[in-house]
Amino acid sequence: MIKDVIADMNVHMDKTIDSLRKEYQKVRTGRASTALLDDIKVDSYGTLSPLNQVASLAIPEARTITIQPWDSKMIGPIEKAILNANLGLTPANDGKLIRLVLPPLTEERRKDIAKQLKRDAEESKVALRNIRRDAIDKLKKLEKDKQISEDELKRAEKDVQDSTNKYVAKCDEVLAHKEKEVMEV
Repeated sequence: MIKDVIADMNVHMDKTIDSLRKEYQKVRTGRASTALLDDIKVDSYGTLSPLNQVASLAIPEARTITIQPWDSKMIGPIEKAILNANLGLTPANDGKLIRLVLPPLTEERRKDIAKQLKRDAEESKVALRNIRRDAIDKLKKLEKDKQISEDELKRAEKDVQDSTNKYVAKCDEVLAHKEKEVMEV
């Protein structure tokens, strides 16, 4: 029973860390990444489709993303979708290929991005603490229902706290890695 509660808690905490990593993939650093375009939907013959389903994406250079639509008629809708996404990128096309050149980030913009990264990490830590609280509540209910002893509850609470500390450290590690990437010129 205790192992089930802790295992369930660890699964939820893993999902929280994975969610933070996915969120960080969308953050623009000095380098080009196709993850920047993951949330863009393009009007493809009346239906909204993800950009990667109507074109092939590539990174030929460190600060350039190329988008090659499978149908040349899609260039206009793709450009419109990119502009509407408010990424701060202006698409340029040559009739067959769309190029997105990422401008270098200013020092001020890098600091703003770093602040946002810290806010996202703090939200993840709050989520981790909420998961911890829920796990401890489940353990206390087991003790109240006489399914585990008071000593088992204390040991389990310590295990829950140790596990939470491990995940908070992972969160800090992910933040430090992304901050380093953003501040790199």
